[in-house]
Amino acid sequence: MTTAPLEARAARPVAGAAAVALSLSLSLSACAVGPDYRKPSTPVAPVYKELAGWKAAEPQDAAPRGPWWSVFGDPVLDRLVRQVDISNQTLKASEASFRQARALVAEARSGLFPTLSASASARRTGSGGGGGGSGSRSGGTSTAATATGGTGSTVILSQTGGGGTYRNQFSTSLGATWDLDVWGRIRRTIESDVASAQASAADLASARLSLQSELAIDYFELRARDEQQRLLDDAVRAYTQSFQITRNQYNAGLAAKADVVTAETQLETTRAQAINVGVQRAQLEHAIAVLTGQPPAQFSLPPGRLALVVPVAPTGLPSALLERRPDIAAAERQVAAANAQIGVAIAGYFPDVTLSGSYGFQSSVIDKLFRAANSFWSVGPDAAVSLFDGGLTNAQVEAAHAAYDQTVANYRQVTLTGFQQIEDQLATLRILEQQAEVQARAVALAREAERLQLNQYRAGTVPYTSVITAQQTALSNEETALSVLESRLVASVSLVEALGGGWDASQLPNAADLNRGNIVPFAHVDEAFGRRPEPSETAPSRPGE
Repeated sequence: MTTAPLEARAARPVAGAAAVALSLSLSLSACAVGPDYRKPSTPVAPVYKELAGWKAAEPQDAAPRGPWWSVFGDPVLDRLVRQVDISNQTLKASEASFRQARALVAEARSGLFPTLSASASARRTGSGGGGGGSGSRSGGTSTAATATGGTGSTVILSQTGGGGTYRNQFSTSLGATWDLDVWGRIRRTIESDVASAQASAADLASARLSLQSELAIDYFELRARDEQQRLLDDAVRAYTQSFQITRNQYNAGLAAKADVVTAETQLETTRAQAINVGVQRAQLEHAIAVLTGQPPAQFSLPPGRLALVVPVAPTGLPSALLERRPDIAAAERQVAAANAQIGVAIAGYFPDVTLSGSYGFQSSVIDKLFRAANSFWSVGPDAAVSLFDGGLTNAQVEAAHAAYDQTVANYRQVTLTGFQQIEDQLATLRILEQQAEVQARAVALAREAERLQLNQYRAGTVPYTSVITAQQTALSNEETALSVLESRLVASVSLVEALGGGWDASQLPNAADLNRGNIVPFAHVDEAFGRRPEPSETAPSRPGE
């Protein structure tokens, strides 16, 4: 017959109690107080109203296969927008916020596991003699005493001599504490933090789309200023020619001095307008520099042409918008987080059950510390419940329900705002397309009227004021046509942003990946910031899967 060592026999009660506690915890793992999450409903129209009866003059049969801004076919715009992922500081702040939210998931998940600790101590105490530890012990005597307590035996070596008593004590131990999470408080916290991390990932996508759209709009407005500059420069050249003709006619006695002054006034006014365009262009160039993470002093954008094609992104069904806009997805995930917090608050009504245990050694002689006779252990559950808290738990539960109602209202409002933005941009594109067609005819007629009036003035059949009026009308119509084109391009970008820019809720990190601590928000953002996604991140599932 083989006898197990004393240490092993002493550890058996600890292991047995831990097995019982583990079995109890597993049997109650499905018990989590509080409501299970259900996605709230939101009003959704069957079709977009502003699409009825309208077919865009520049239709897009399908969404762009590349990035959304590729439909404009501008390589400069493509280069600038890609720079946002690499250098924009606002996007880096949003990415750091997501990493912080992901770390909170790991922090909450750690509560599911036991907390292990180790300790060791060495103590020498003395009493009497007035000299403390420096008193003489020559001629003294030593006695040993054994004290029995609830955690085992402690052997203390006492030495007396020199008018004092001295004691040595050495100990080492391992301890463990495990919150059994019987009522699901920790699991609900994890659930809430996972949903919050998913909302943060959606916020990151929303910030990225917003910055890209802002840069594209600034870029088109800058190109519109370039076109306006060319338009005014052409007008200055034409007005210079008209001024010279008028001055020649005055010198020949065929025109009045007032005609010369009027022509020169028109010329200088147009020159001033051309110079003023530089102010707006400079400000837009500075804004683009900051969006791409560069100091304005080190960034310049040569003049270029404005895109003439205005693409209209396919809208799809309104119900699909709930999965395509990152801000709507973020609001929905915040609802899920608030719902889980209700369970966290309700768990405060129930006892907090904790299993704790310890095992160690104590001795007065260090070389005999790790002997079976000097071992001790303890194990057992603890339960703590608040008998009276002055209504604190009730207030926390009520606040959690109110916070949930608030997030539901915010989610529905964000959804309604999304539908409004799409309808607004569709209406803008539809109406401006009609205006562009009429304005193009007005420009052609104004140019023809200008040509006829100038010819008649040269023939001496009309006064110069008629030429001035015709020229101003032509320039005004050309500026209006340019403004309409600029507004259509801005509305096209805004429509893409309102539709989510090709984003989809399937790109959100799922709960399993967040629980494992994987990096899963967006591969392109991770690569831009020097990180590459894990293999398991290439096809994340939808939230909650």
